[in-house]
Amino acid sequence: MRVVSLCPSLTELVFHLDRGDTLVGRTKFCVHPHDGVRDVPSMGGTKNPKIERIIALAPDLVLMNEEENRREDADALREAGIECLTSMPRDTAETADMVRAIARALDAAPEGERIARDIELRSARVSDAARQRRPVRYAYLIWRDPWMTVNDDTFVSAMLALPGGINVFGGLPERYPIISADEIRDADPELVLLSSEPFPFADRHATELEVATGLPRERFMFADGELLSWHGSRTPAGIDYAERIMTAGTRDQGLVTGG
Repeated sequence: MRVVSLCPSLTELVFHLDRGDTLVGRTKFCVHPHDGVRDVPSMGGTKNPKIERIIALAPDLVLMNEEENRREDADALREAGIECLTSMPRDTAETADMVRAIARALDAAPEGERIARDIELRSARVSDAARQRRPVRYAYLIWRDPWMTVNDDTFVSAMLALPGGINVFGGLPERYPIISADEIRDADPELVLLSSEPFPFADRHATELEVATGLPRERFMFADGELLSWHGSRTPAGIDYAERIMTAGTRDQGLVTGG
């Protein structure tokens, strides 16, 4: 079987399903696992893949994500007779379903079931434990200039809801709203999570926000964006990581890093 993956988290999943030898193409952003992907040719980016090059590879299947990839690229590949398997999980339950679907397509159902069940069991455990703690109100920032956050219709927000997180901007209509420092101040989150991607927040940005919002420095925390937003085989570790963030949020614990 010949597979092209146009989404970094799905590329990683293929390897964790023990089907890395089927990959004949990936995007330049597919960087995990490093030792596995380095010999797989790049087909461009997630938003601008080299369609003609992919067609020339004659893959049996192209893995895509509805948010990471463009519909017109999927349409072009299908018009060329190439099968595309697209997905867009918004929570851990949908992620488990996605893992099973991709695993079936790659003839790796047993390993896919192992990963999916791990996701489901960890989700249940973390949700149950959260009922014994008070919820934590947070804001999750993904971009600077302008400041941008996420609403509740996102995978990140669903991950942080499992351990009891309440997104102070969750009710905004846009999935990735632009907000101001004044709006962050007025929302008064207990935690302001600064993601490592797509914008690489650093100490100086936490200082900038502290000054701009007037919120105490101990409320600002760094968050590993890959663990919280890469749906697939990284999700089990991401669930546990989300719990660590929320339990840290109930204590006076300054800046933390991902991992």
